[in-house]
Amino acid sequence: MKFQTHLLGFDNEKYLEEQTQAIFERVGKFDGKLYLEFGGKILFDYHAARVLPGFDPNVKMRLLQKLKDRADIIMCIYAGDIERKKIRADFGITYDVDVLKQIDDFRSWGIDIRAVVVTRYEGQHAARIFMNKLERRGIRVVTHAFTKGYPSDVEAIVSDEGYGANPYIETEKPLVVVTGPGPGSGKLATCLSQIYHDHKRGQGSGYAKFETFPIWSIPLKHPVNVAYESATVDLRDFNMVDPFHLAAYGETTINYNRDVEVFPVLKRILERISGGDAMYQSPTDMGVNRAGFGIVDDAAVQEAARQEMIRRTFRYACEYAMGFVDKETADRAKAIMEEAGVKAEDRRVVRPARESALAGPSRHQKGNEGIFCGAAMALQDGTIITGINSPLMHAASSLILNAIKHLAGLPEKLHLLAPPIIDSIRNLKHNILNARSVSLDLEETLIALSISAATNPTSQLAMEKLKELRNCEVHITHIPTPGDEAGLRRLGVNLTSDPDFSTKNLFVS
Repeated sequence: MKFQTHLLGFDNEKYLEEQTQAIFERVGKFDGKLYLEFGGKILFDYHAARVLPGFDPNVKMRLLQKLKDRADIIMCIYAGDIERKKIRADFGITYDVDVLKQIDDFRSWGIDIRAVVVTRYEGQHAARIFMNKLERRGIRVVTHAFTKGYPSDVEAIVSDEGYGANPYIETEKPLVVVTGPGPGSGKLATCLSQIYHDHKRGQGSGYAKFETFPIWSIPLKHPVNVAYESATVDLRDFNMVDPFHLAAYGETTINYNRDVEVFPVLKRILERISGGDAMYQSPTDMGVNRAGFGIVDDAAVQEAARQEMIRRTFRYACEYAMGFVDKETADRAKAIMEEAGVKAEDRRVVRPARESALAGPSRHQKGNEGIFCGAAMALQDGTIITGINSPLMHAASSLILNAIKHLAGLPEKLHLLAPPIIDSIRNLKHNILNARSVSLDLEETLIALSISAATNPTSQLAMEKLKELRNCEVHITHIPTPGDEAGLRRLGVNLTSDPDFSTKNLFVS
């Protein structure tokens, strides 16, 4: 079965050229420094890559490389996110671990972090441990408390007891990029605190914001902007026409509610710090985002964004089933999808996955719990591959083996895993580790495949095809186990699943 694949809709080189020019122009408007609040993911921005097909997930790091001789980097993380172990979903790691990973990633691109700021710090134990890890590895860490008087008492905010209570971070370059692992990291407050200290020292500095979404230059109800709302339903964000920009210039631009709501206060803060005009008449004025001008095929990005709405609806439904989000969040994601005229079955791998589960073999061949699980993948050429669970392996394992056999031109009935290796793993799980289930999850299957490839050229040929699975679409009829999810994430597929469990067990190792 084949479906038409998506066309590229985004030009990275055009975007890089426009974005670099916009930032340099903004830096030139200030005599001293420009603090650039850098929203979204700098590295591995897979949301942008999904809704803007052709977008390089690391294009913003390429941008920073162009700027690195003129830019210092400050990274922020909210202490409360450390304490509650907030997760970055695309990697399945906590925000504090993501900061450590980002520092390593920045270094691999030849860029050092000037300092890490732990914001709204109130002595949280987990945050203190995180700070110890950084400090004992030679990385400067500073803490910011909640800003006195925020958000209404501007006189208290812009004082030695407000922003002045935060330690100053010395920087050397005219551009200071302030980033973090996610929204609410305290980037804005860090920028304003630095600007306050600069002006106290007699040095001029200013503020600007770089945020990929929502894209201000496309319509409010454009699917790309709607997909951003879908991605942030847990934050209760929503897009809106920027009323300040409309009033000042008669031009319709798009922003989101938090920036619009905070703008009057932010403008007053900037004016009080500088003792003059804030320069900005609207939240849109503050931004330097040029992502909309990198779109070269609007039809392609609209369809990609509609597909992202479906993915987000599945994700929040699963997170609700697992207790991570409330019902309102899951229901709102579904409502956004339906308002856009999209349904779950418009994701081309959903129906084949469900049909494969229903058409499974007889009951005695089911998995250990007597539950059929189906999985489907759309390869890059549009071919649909399916898999089901069995006493031998999970549905995800079956799916991946079937996919690489197809790509390698091998018969479907050919065994890629050496029977002695499978028996050894099952013996380890059952007789030594006392596991309840001995069927192989995807991580275990990939290990077995790599061992088999050492002595079997056919297995080696198939294993080489794993890299062709990156960015393929996958749907599973159950919430994946940790081993399946980790394996699929490492293969780089775009995964969704129905909000059902593959077992009646409450604990899954």
